[in-house]
Amino acid sequence: MPNQKIPQDVLTIREMCEAFDVTPRTLRFYESKELLFPYRDGQKRLFTRRDRGRLKLILRGKRFGFALEEIRQLLDLYDRGDQQEEQLKRTYEIARERLAQMVQQRDELNEAITELQSQLEWGAEIIASFRRTAAE
Repeated sequence: MPNQKIPQDVLTIREMCEAFDVTPRTLRFYESKELLFPYRDGQKRLFTRRDRGRLKLILRGKRFGFALEEIRQLLDLYDRGDQQEEQLKRTYEIARERLAQMVQQRDELNEAITELQSQLEWGAEIIASFRRTAAE
């Protein structure tokens, strides 16, 4: 893209890594998945304000357990020209579904924790009874 005009407010890959606590490999991976679109200046990747906003959303989506394909589809809705209405609606739907899954996982985990605590208490009692029997 030799005639491509590079915006003023750009960050290098190193600056992006420092700003978002990610690795260069992560940024290149997101670029390969068409989630980020840095400008190229020779071998340098230059990330715009838009890329920074997208990366922030990608990392938040990953933290909440969204699949990369879901994140890509949501980000692609940004340019529809509907003032991001469709993007926000779809994000809201996916987020509600994800929250329900997380609550269910938490409940299952709490149940497993309670059961394991009970088993540990039982085990401690058995071990103590062995000690009592050996002392007699």
